Amino acid sequence: MTGSQDSPSFRLAYVPGVMPAKWVRIWNERLPDVPLDLQQVPAAEAPGALREGRADAGLVRLPVDRTVFSAIPLYTETTVVVVPKDHLVTAADEVTLDDLAEEVLFHPLDDVLGWERPPGEPAFERPATTADAVELVAAGVGLLCVPQSLARLHHRRDLTYRPLTDAPQSQVALAWPEQATTDLVEDFIGIVRGRTVNSTRGRRPQPSAEQARQERREKPAAKKPAKKAASGGKKAASGGTAGRDTRGRSGSPRSAARRGRPRRRS
Repeated sequence: MTGSQDSPSFRLAYVPGVMPAKWVRIWNERLPDVPLDLQQVPAAEAPGALREGRADAGLVRLPVDRTVFSAIPLYTETTVVVVPKDHLVTAADEVTLDDLAEEVLFHPLDDVLGWERPPGEPAFERPATTADAVELVAAGVGLLCVPQSLARLHHRRDLTYRPLTDAPQSQVALAWPEQATTDLVEDFIGIVRGRTVNSTRGRRPQPSAEQARQERREKPAAKKPAKKAASGGKKAASGGTAGRDTRGRSGSPRSAARRGRPRRRS
């Protein structure tokens, strides 16, 4: 592990659509003395934020440069097509790219699906952002294919979406610069991997001074030995005759036989 000195806070970048809330909650429970600084960055800028040291780790969309970054894939998202609520596509539970062959499909400049060839009919121009493309869909001039989380992020009452069964998918991962694997990065890796606080593969957080004092107050005092334990032992050693042969010399069969013989009279 490199990077022996931890920064006073842990800076986590995340791209639009990713919801880090559950991991943030666990972090705050396990490391309450280390603030978690959340930084939302556009998907295309996330690698630069990590490379330049503006964030310690990031929840990003793959691919990333594996010669620079370590990455742990977390989940793969469903791709959906965003349409107006009165569009014919809404009659089906899911659609294919062939169903959209004659539709105008927007391909924004910040697209994260990495099409080899965008489906459908090309729009007159490419919107600058996914948010701009959603506005155009609402205006009824085309459709948009995005990961489901982005469709939810840009939700509008007049729009809905349907899953695309044969479209490329976006994969979300935890990434960080390989040469900057600090203890805090290891802590966050343990959290996203679901390790327990006592896991041998994770770094056990040190309790704060207040927690240490509280644990000492709550720790039960050791029981004092009974005062008569020593004297009781002596009694057991000296007065306990239950396990011994109580007949002694006077109680032996030979003694009893001698007592039963009449003495000779002289």
